Amino acid sequence: MWGRRALAAEAVPPKRLVTICASLGIYGPDFFPAESGDAYTPTPYLKMIEAHRQDFTVFSNLSHPDQNGRDGHASELTWLTGARHPGLGGFRNTISLDQFIAEKIGFETRYPSLQFNTGGGGSQSYTRSGVMIPAESKPSKIFAKLFLDGSAAEIQQQMRKLHEGRSIMDTVGEEAKRLEKRFGSADRDKLDEYFTSVREMEQRLQKAEAWVQKPKPKVDAPPPKDLQDEKDLIGRMNLLFDLVPLAFQTDSTRLITIMIQGRGDVPTIPGVKADHHNLSHHGQDPEKIAQLRLIETAQLAALGTLMTKLKAKQEGSKSLLESTAVLYGSNLGNANSHDWHNLPLLLAGGGFKHGKHHTGDAKNNTPMGNLFVSLMQNMGIEADTFGSSTGVLAI
Repeated sequence: MWGRRALAAEAVPPKRLVTICASLGIYGPDFFPAESGDAYTPTPYLKMIEAHRQDFTVFSNLSHPDQNGRDGHASELTWLTGARHPGLGGFRNTISLDQFIAEKIGFETRYPSLQFNTGGGGSQSYTRSGVMIPAESKPSKIFAKLFLDGSAAEIQQQMRKLHEGRSIMDTVGEEAKRLEKRFGSADRDKLDEYFTSVREMEQRLQKAEAWVQKPKPKVDAPPPKDLQDEKDLIGRMNLLFDLVPLAFQTDSTRLITIMIQGRGDVPTIPGVKADHHNLSHHGQDPEKIAQLRLIETAQLAALGTLMTKLKAKQEGSKSLLESTAVLYGSNLGNANSHDWHNLPLLLAGGGFKHGKHHTGDAKNNTPMGNLFVSLMQNMGIEADTFGSSTGVLAI
């Protein structure tokens, strides 16, 4: 009986999370439905994913407070952190949603988290000390990292780096113990917290060492070829999106962030003649808006393809989409004016009850951190706050 129970427990798929940020915004009139609830009329953008209507929820009037920063695009630094006044004097970013979760569950998989980017090294992933984790934009390198075993020399080099990390932790721990005798009770409490973090890091290094020595999983998929056309935004999105189901189904990671990086060139999309950044600042020019729609419609179509592929892969009696929460949106509510209120957000999959348009307060936006708390709890993280959250967003 206990054996059957154990097998049943093991068959429950783990929860995953992928976040996708379109850093140049999403045109609101074509994204947000006019009606709230489950009887909303799909907008032009939502029609691109209408086949998955019961698999996603649209949110309006959510935002992080106090996102006025050094420039109009500074809010892309804080889409997953919620830190206030990005880039202004004295600003220090805080930990991102994915890294907060990775601290708890990250080393259950080979990679605690992965960061992708359609072009450039930027990401929305930040460590607890506010340092950005660079993203990879070449699908071929990501595929090799996930599924191709390194040479014996490369594995040895990885092991040496891990051993160096463990020796540093040992030294730091010894120094802290010597200092402990000099501290008062309040300082000792702080030191206990520090000891705990050191022990957790040592445990992570041990687990990482074990992963280095295990062969990587094999997949029935050819290695992707990197696109030579840097302006082919949609092609790059699709190649990165193709890697998401493979990474999750092999349980190589449970956390992926993807940044759709804004560029100053003309995307390779029929009918688009101006650069993407310029089109995002359309100034209500109908011709610019028409071209912007072509770009963003193609982006939503790519998202729909990702959802289709996640839904097509089975884990026992459920689809991969049911265990994978997909957060898609932007750090800009109105890119034309760099407004960071009322962010366009869409959440798919993850086992949530979907099919509706969730509306918050237009004048006093619901903190986006409330949604993050819901996502964390869905991942099995025991936490009731994140950033500027004021509660849990019921989905």
